[in-house]
Amino acid sequence: MIYVVEDDAEIREMEVYTLKSTGFEAEGFEDGSAFFDRLKKNKPELILLDVMLPKQDGISILKELRRDADTKSIPVIMATAKGAEYDRISGLDLGADDYLVKPFGMMEMGARVKAVLRRTHSEQDETFLQYGKLCMDIEKHTVIADRENVILTLKEFEILHLLLKNPGTVFTRDRLLSSVWGTEYDQETRTVDVHIRTLRAKLGSCSDMIQTVRGVGYRLSGDPL
Repeated sequence: MIYVVEDDAEIREMEVYTLKSTGFEAEGFEDGSAFFDRLKKNKPELILLDVMLPKQDGISILKELRRDADTKSIPVIMATAKGAEYDRISGLDLGADDYLVKPFGMMEMGARVKAVLRRTHSEQDETFLQYGKLCMDIEKHTVIADRENVILTLKEFEILHLLLKNPGTVFTRDRLLSSVWGTEYDQETRTVDVHIRTLRAKLGSCSDMIQTVRGVGYRLSGDPL
């Protein structure tokens, strides 16, 4: 999900439309108040933030985002007016990930968004895993499935972690036992089936991403987009 904060309705609708047409989920907001109200409920992958906004400008919104531990790592692309060098420098100093100079083309915007997401996802690889609508934050020990927080046991979390790190790879029950429970674990492989069943039940609409390979084991598959 990408949030677009832009007070000009025509520009905002065009940006949201462009992002959606290139495969992203996107939502627009006309000011900081509406944006922060939504942010309390769901965090986006990236924020496209205009500098010139009514009431609270983009620079002050960026400051607020970077002060909050829950939002400081969300990538932000600032949109600045042509010639507003001070705004661009201020934004970058405060932690903006990139900027666009108005007026900019929609193709350029899409390319910048994809580039920032590629870069930030690469930086987060060690602590953050995502496959489609399934996300895992290893440091925080949290899982989100289709925007819903999921509470997992330690073993369920470790199984999902292994599958997320290796999408498409088939894991036998014996391999899952040795990787998650340790080589000294002497229980039967049915233990794996029980944990997979409870894991699927908790993942809701993402449950079918854990596929059974008959006679072999399990793998994470499905549409990664």
